[in-house]
Amino acid sequence: MRAPLLIAGILCLIVGLIWLGQGTGYFPYPASSFMVKQTKWAYYGGALAFVGLLMVMVSRRGGYRSY
Repeated sequence: MRAPLLIAGILCLIVGLIWLGQGTGYFPYPASSFMVKQTKWAYYGGALAFVGLLMVMVSRRGGYRSY
């Protein structure tokens, strides 16, 4: 279960950072994108990147063991 959570977390983090960059105008690619310089996409990207970071941290934690 750790590997799928890690992969999903990394993907969410990457997509979130791209959305954040497009929403703020720092990553205006493609130039015709509806997301470029749109503040709401910067917020969505920040939230998704945060969730992705949490997923990565939880997957790297190791979990609990019962003895």
